[in-house]
Parts: sequence; C-alpha cells; structure tokens
Amino acid sequence: MAYSPFDLTGKCALITGGNRGIGLGMAQALAQAGADVVIWGTNEAANAAAQASLKEYGRKVLVQKVNVADEAQVDEAFEASVAAMGRIDSVFANAGIGRGAKSLMEMKTSDYRDVLAVNQDGVFFTLRAAARHMSARPGGGSLVGVASLAAIEGAARNQHYAATKGAVISMIRATAVELARYGVRANAILPGWIETDMTANAAGNPVFQEKVINRVPARRWGTPADFGGIAVYLASDASSFHSGDTFVIDGGYSIF
Repeated sequence: MAYSPFDLTGKCALITGGNRGIGLGMAQALAQAGADVVIWGTNEAANAAAQASLKEYGRKVLVQKVNVADEAQVDEAFEASVAAMGRIDSVFANAGIGRGAKSLMEMKTSDYRDVLAVNQDGVFFTLRAAARHMSARPGGGSLVGVASLAAIEGAARNQHYAATKGAVISMIRATAVELARYGVRANAILPGWIETDMTANAAGNPVFQEKVINRVPARRWGTPADFGGIAVYLASDASSFHSGDTFVIDGGYSIF
C-alpha cells in the first residue's frame, strides 16, 4: 500500500480570512490535496473570487461572510459550516488586520481595540467554536493559529499587532495541552515578510527592499503559495502527533 498521509480526500478545512493572501494560498493547496474547503471573509467580492478559484480543483467549497470579531457570527457560521459540510477536520484561524502608527505615544486607542478585536478575540472565538466541535466527536482534528514574527521580535510602532500575535501563540500552546486527550492538536504559524495586501506599501518601497528584504537569506519576499505545504501537513494525518509547535515561515530572516 502506498504511503499517502498528505492525501486530504474526505477531510474538510476551514480558513478564516481565506479569501486572499496567506489564507487563500493555504486554501488552494488544501483543495489541491483533496480537502473540501470553507472560507470565511468579510469582503464579498474577494469571497466570490476565492470561491471561483477554488472550484477549479473540483472540491466542495463553502464561502461565508463572517466578521470573526463578532462572537455570535462566529458561532452561527461554524454551526452552519458543519451543517453544510458534515464535519470540520482542520481550522486555520488566519483572519487578521493591521493598523499603522507613527509611534507608541501616538497610537490611537480605537486602533488598538480594533486590532485586538480581530486578531485576538477573533482567534479565540474561532478556536473555541472549533474545539467544541472536534472534542465532541471521534477523530479529533487540527487547530492552527496564524501569528507573526511580530510575536517574537521587536515590532516598533506595532505594539497592538505584536500583542495579539503573541497571544495567538499562547492560546495555541494552552489548547494543545488541554485538547490532546480528544485527539485535537494545535500549532501556530509565524509568517515573516510576505507580499500581500497588508504589506503592499512596504513592497512598493525601494528603501524597505534594500534595508529589509535584502537581509532575508532567501533573497525575496514570501508569497501566499509558500504556506501551502505547511497547511497541508498540519491538516493531514502526517502531523497527527505534532502539537504545540510554532512554525516560522520567513526565508531565514529571524535567524540571520
């Protein structure tokens, strides 16, 4: 019998913020590996485009407009996802926002609250809904929180963003310990400098390219496609005994 632990046929993955960027890169890889896919996003045009791109792989795709900062929306959408797909085997809590500031002293409280609402509360609501589902049925599942290098490096003028990403790592570790008895594993992904909508301003800045990206040992920006492999691994049976870890995907930037 052929060794095929990365075959996701018969499994279903849910990706928050899966309509573009890293989330869509993961969703496309998961679908290509055989998984049915659920996408949560707040932008209806991006949701429709993501759904069209995923359907070409021949998998079942459900797209829902969900604001993860809204507790009721998360619980209702998760219940609807399970009803439509039959089961959810892996969840990637990827939805996030950033709010720039000139300095910590000038950071707006409203921006601080907005970032925490999506990046921290949203991850918590998503993990909680998924944990309730996965712990109550045979087979367990895989929970993944998308954090950032900002969680482990000094992110000047981004204290609010960094705080939320550090919280994701802590939530994931606590979840890994608590839910292991149910066959549920939990891991975190820490992206480095990835070319997405969120980093568009930096990507178009030649000074940033010279001072930052040229220091990446891989000598390039990361892309959403660079997250396909780790997503498939964490959703697959190949990672069934791998839990509580943090996967840094940054082209070697953080160790250079």
